[in-house]
Amino acid sequence: MDNDQTTEFRIEHDLLGDLPVPKQAYYGVHTLRAMQNFPITGQTIGQVPDLVNALAEIKAACARANQDLEMLDAKRANVIIQACEEIIQGNLHDHFTVDLIQGGAGTSTNMNANEVIANRALELMGYERGEYEHLHPNEHVNMSQSTNDVYPTAIKLALYRGCERLLLALTSLSASFDRKAVEFKDILKIGRTQLQDAVPMTLGQEFKTYAVSMDNLITRLRAALPLISEINMGATAIGTGINTHPNYAKSVCSHLARITGLPVCTSRDLIEATQDMGSFIHLSGVLKHIALKLSKISNDLRLLSSGPRAGIGDINLPAKQAGSSIMPGKVNPVIPEVVNQVAFEVIGLDMTVSMAAEGGQLQLNAFEPIIAHALFQSIAHLCNAMHTLEVNCVDGITPNHEQLQSQMDRSIVLVTALSPYIGYRHATQVAKEALETGKRVYDIVLEKKLIDKEKLDKIMMPQALTTPRAPIV
Repeated sequence: MDNDQTTEFRIEHDLLGDLPVPKQAYYGVHTLRAMQNFPITGQTIGQVPDLVNALAEIKAACARANQDLEMLDAKRANVIIQACEEIIQGNLHDHFTVDLIQGGAGTSTNMNANEVIANRALELMGYERGEYEHLHPNEHVNMSQSTNDVYPTAIKLALYRGCERLLLALTSLSASFDRKAVEFKDILKIGRTQLQDAVPMTLGQEFKTYAVSMDNLITRLRAALPLISEINMGATAIGTGINTHPNYAKSVCSHLARITGLPVCTSRDLIEATQDMGSFIHLSGVLKHIALKLSKISNDLRLLSSGPRAGIGDINLPAKQAGSSIMPGKVNPVIPEVVNQVAFEVIGLDMTVSMAAEGGQLQLNAFEPIIAHALFQSIAHLCNAMHTLEVNCVDGITPNHEQLQSQMDRSIVLVTALSPYIGYRHATQVAKEALETGKRVYDIVLEKKLIDKEKLDKIMMPQALTTPRAPIV
């Protein structure tokens, strides 16, 4: 039998009139209209647990603050808080059904939360879902609130949790590069500038730079956290705090800090904070910085492993899958390639955040939903990209010893290390002859008796070639 024919409904009413809501649904009429209006991404807010949990944490903090200030009776406050705690534990997320991208500056998201919490609280009081005369989504769950302070605060709490995961991913990837730096510390290779041979370095030094890059990104991401810890709870519609108790903003912030365990603080000016997107812009810039660094490193890994016979071939990336439907034996650098693509996406999403932030007018920015979507997606995809880069690529990288040694033997740039001892003119002549004859620089220097063998061997020691050293006498 068709499920639509067996579904029971309850009738709910809003500004536009009556609408049948599935009886088993915890959401209500406002959520249902949003589901009809915004079939955009197919991704609901319920599929972003951090956001749903943040909404529940905020509603619980508001209920507690309103109870403290004698605005809300203890019975209603307690069942609202109990319903919120159930959501935070992972229940009812499938009833948060509005699309992540929506018109209305996030009102549909806030109403979805109000309705789910209200209907679960009604059940806890012994009533049926939809019997709002006993506990109302707007009058009680949304007391002292507006979408315009709840929604941006929920986004910030969710982003903070996402950034914590991103910090773990960066830390883990940094450690992976560090392990390779130690493993490769004594392996000499030719450095390159502008894709041309430059002076020697160790493979360990090359990989250490990637670890340092990750550490620098960790510092920048941590520096962004205080900005997204500033909330505008108590602002209500435009920041004036209409319909709130004078002590409400301070109280709700205190309860929210306790509930979340996060260092949230109230913005200095709630009117400015309600319209400002600065913290989102800044975080998006940091995410773009992370993406650019990861993409540059991925480019390096693809170049260094190019070949295997006709490329640079300094390193071997772990083979993860067949690379061609027509060329047997071909293996491609698929992991760095996918990281590159995530980076391109994040860079584009940063532009989305910039345009949406610029598009706000007067006391509110109506485009916070697309900002939230962009930032959530960037963080999630960067975390996934870094994990696969670490586990499926970096951890399995090996040096191509034969190729590295061959390049060192054939390199003419070793004359750079000899220039202080034989002079620039002689060094140029040696380089020219090595290039024309294919002889080793080492052999030409000995043939011309420019330096004796004992001193030449000291000059050519790995430490002398790759670190600052006092002149060898």
